[in-house]
Amino acid sequence: MIDQPPRLIIHAADEASLSRARSNAANFLAAVDNGVVEIVINADAVAPALATPHATDTHLRVCANTLHNQQLEAPDHLVQVAAAVVYITDRQRDGWAYIRA
Repeated sequence: MIDQPPRLIIHAADEASLSRARSNAANFLAAVDNGVVEIVINADAVAPALATPHATDTHLRVCANTLHNQQLEAPDHLVQVAAAVVYITDRQRDGWAYIRA
């Protein structure tokens, strides 16, 4: 078995959970050697994330369905995923831990 670094998906679906997810991600990375974290955002977390850049934005995964449904555009430096729910499911199947912020 290959030794994997700790991998964590943090899901945020509204503005309050986005704030918690950003804090959780920063804390995780500070505490866990070689940790890997992704913050998956959809629904009501997307517009606030786009409006308030943050140091953890390199870890954001933005739901393209939400962008389309809310008629929003993400900057090119943010990673888009087709559907947050499918992305999270795939990551969990691949062994990533999941928390909802």
